[in-house]
Amino acid sequence: MTKLLSRASCALICAALLAPLPVAAASDDGPHRPIVIGHRGAGGYVPEHTLESYALAIELGADFIEPDLVSTKDGVLIARHEPNIIATTNVKSLPQFANRKRKAIVDGVEQEGYFVSDFTWSEIKQIGAVQAFAERDPDFNGLFHIPSFDEIIELAKRKSRDEGRVIGIYPETKHPTYHQTLGLPLEDRLLAVLTRHGWNHHHAPVFIQSFEQANLKYLRKKTTVRLIQLVDANDVNPDGSLDFTPPYDRPYDWAVAGRQGKFADLLKPAGLAEVRTYADGVGPWKTYLISSACIKIVANACADANGDGLVDEADRKLLAPTSVVADAHAAGLLVHPYTFRNEQRRLASDYKGVPVNEYLTFYKLGVDGLFSDFADTAVTARSLWALKTDPDAAKCLVKGLYGHDAACRGLRWLNAN
Repeated sequence: MTKLLSRASCALICAALLAPLPVAAASDDGPHRPIVIGHRGAGGYVPEHTLESYALAIELGADFIEPDLVSTKDGVLIARHEPNIIATTNVKSLPQFANRKRKAIVDGVEQEGYFVSDFTWSEIKQIGAVQAFAERDPDFNGLFHIPSFDEIIELAKRKSRDEGRVIGIYPETKHPTYHQTLGLPLEDRLLAVLTRHGWNHHHAPVFIQSFEQANLKYLRKKTTVRLIQLVDANDVNPDGSLDFTPPYDRPYDWAVAGRQGKFADLLKPAGLAEVRTYADGVGPWKTYLISSACIKIVANACADANGDGLVDEADRKLLAPTSVVADAHAAGLLVHPYTFRNEQRRLASDYKGVPVNEYLTFYKLGVDGLFSDFADTAVTARSLWALKTDPDAAKCLVKGLYGHDAACRGLRWLNAN
């Protein structure tokens, strides 16, 4: 009969499971193991930013789950990609909220819809999430509900115990300047939730990210949790250069403060040095690392190069990688690009329609992690990358992490961390 664990032994095991998650850094020795971040959970399969989506991402091997945070009228942080929830929920079909539709200015742009700040937490719990992308499965629409930040952390801790590995969280403060103008600033609310769960410290399995800069600088003064500066752009031009049409030209707090410059400036050596004064890494749109140009250009626009009747990423070819990863590492910063997706229309011609090939390209480039809507594909590609680059990987794939080989027990390249 198996001897039951003592309470003390159980406490030690639980503490180990919730210990800091090893994260690849520029100075790490040994096998490079980039982290997989479940972008909005597993949005490629089920409606994003739901407990079910986060749980599925964990089931598929994600190391971190990513909740975008916005605030309700009564100050509860919930997970939605935008303050306007017209496109990601069934709110427009709920008669009790018909009078909530209105127009609002978000980061200088007028929108019409339903805004989280007009709802209490109790009301939010009456709303169901829907699939945000037309080409993805709509069968789960309305079945899953919108979680609070507290519930997401509780899920991550519970799943850490279930999985026997640490599941981290990677929250983003969405439109922090906008929330400040509403009298609903995000930063202290976020830290209060982390503190309540014992995760407001540098070694917690937490990254906080933002496209704005001022709130990250504010957070750095108040917490040692790791911070990531996100870097955006509007689009990619036919020649592969980036389009910086507002409001995606620069951090919105720069626009409000009158600071000139573009998002791209943050990834130049001087910009990276500035980022290093308040953050631990950068989260660039992946095009900053490897862009693509149209194979065929007609009237200064991409044309159908492969004859499938569509004009999409498959009609583009990759350009040479930039120096952003090397420059960021030289500055002591992590690099976590976004967003990797499986749909054929999103894959440049070089990837030959195989999503794994894109991940392998970026793992080879040396990224420290990446955001994926399809965590299982990212994890599979990471395992293949290990087999290609680590001489012990094939042996440990067979023997397992808990075999007699000490090297395998220490090798954390597959789904355990």
